[in-house]
Amino acid sequence: MLLELKQSLNLKLQQQLVMTPQLQQAIRLLQLSRMELVDAINAELEQNPALEEEVRPDTQAIDEEAQIMGEDPKMVEPQPELDARQKEVTGDKDGAGEIDWQQWLESYNSSAPTGSGVRAQSSEDLPNLEQTLSTEETLYDHLVWQLNMAQMVDADRAIATEIIGSLDDAGYLLGERPTEEIAIRLEVSVEHVERVLTRVQQFDPVGIAARDLKECLLIQLKVQGNTNKLAEKLVIEHLADLEKRNFQQIAKKEEVSMEAVGQALEIIQKLDPRPARNFGGENSIYITPDIYVQKIGDEYVIVQNEDGLPMLRVSKYYRQALANGMNGEAKSYVQEKLRSAQWLIRSIHQRQRTIHKVMESILKFQRDFFDKGIGELKPLILRDVAEDIGMHESTISRVTSNKYVHTPQGIFELKYFFNSSISRSEGEDVASASVKHRIKQLIDGEDHQQPLSDQVIVEMLKKENIDIARRTVAKYREAMGILSSSKRRQIG
Repeated sequence: MLLELKQSLNLKLQQQLVMTPQLQQAIRLLQLSRMELVDAINAELEQNPALEEEVRPDTQAIDEEAQIMGEDPKMVEPQPELDARQKEVTGDKDGAGEIDWQQWLESYNSSAPTGSGVRAQSSEDLPNLEQTLSTEETLYDHLVWQLNMAQMVDADRAIATEIIGSLDDAGYLLGERPTEEIAIRLEVSVEHVERVLTRVQQFDPVGIAARDLKECLLIQLKVQGNTNKLAEKLVIEHLADLEKRNFQQIAKKEEVSMEAVGQALEIIQKLDPRPARNFGGENSIYITPDIYVQKIGDEYVIVQNEDGLPMLRVSKYYRQALANGMNGEAKSYVQEKLRSAQWLIRSIHQRQRTIHKVMESILKFQRDFFDKGIGELKPLILRDVAEDIGMHESTISRVTSNKYVHTPQGIFELKYFFNSSISRSEGEDVASASVKHRIKQLIDGEDHQQPLSDQVIVEMLKKENIDIARRTVAKYREAMGILSSSKRRQIG
């Protein structure tokens, strides 16, 4: 047998967008909350002498002057201008320095999985969390950070991301058959989802991603290294008796002393039935809307909240100094600072335009909510808005995180408008948030001496053509912090 060795040289031309520091900054600004954005701008103002804050005009004085002159007062948002001198200083020639943001975002996120969940994107799509300025970590961020630290193959990571995106405010996995539903969405086996779920359940906080209270408590007992077998048995077989405080009946069934039951109960009482309670939602915080949706006549107008946001401009002093002649390191330093200032201004304007586009799309999909209220909220996922405005799902996820809108119905986080669907026996599907709202309405109007059980609520919802399981009603009720019917009952 003869072997022939050959050497060859192949040249391949390929275009791709590189993750430059400027693009990292643009992505980071896109996901910041309004207060975090103000902090980031102020930090840049301190560090970059080529960046200046422009004093906002006295709008009241302008309006009064316009009325005196018989003109309509108008607020014009200042735009950063790039004259010929600026292009020469920063190296931009005929717009060559401009970045096609949408092209880059699509290229950067092209590897994301196509799961239909609200948060179904690959961990590679997520921004570097160390670069964020978040002052209050969400449960989702906390779990994704741990996911990024975990050693997982891409297939497992995609499933874990879907699981994390399917948790409710208490940290439970939503759905009547959650692992089966995730398996269908991602086109994988239920066994595969179960294996990954076991990994996610090892994350902090302990008890996260459980399918019910029993599983949540058992996870915590296992992690704590519990050696009290009676405590584990009480969780598995006697949760209903524990809720009703039938301790004597438990002792009789298990043939143990009341003291033994008390010791086991003491262990169980130290467990947390709502493992995600410390991640927002329970502490009252002051919210400043990023955007306003106001109804004028029959139409809605979207107005961005610019109050408190510094108006930025590139320093004329440094541009003039560079134009008068500078050499060496001083010239390089000033060019770098001028370029950085321009990138920041562009990134902020791009951020504001993107938020506006996303809000326009949400308004289009959820028009009935803005007209009539929470009961008319429609099922909506990130993909719907992404396809509507021609952006990637992970971009929409960043835009809607920690952003709030003031509407005629109240103040809501943008993510509030994205809901899974609950089927109706007749008519269109209804959003899960609308079902939660309806459950709360039914409980608020119940007879406190004979409160509605979860099964009765199921039957009442069926009369409204809403098909929902009792277990799901219980999960929604617990997520809203509402006690069971036995604990809601009042005497007299």
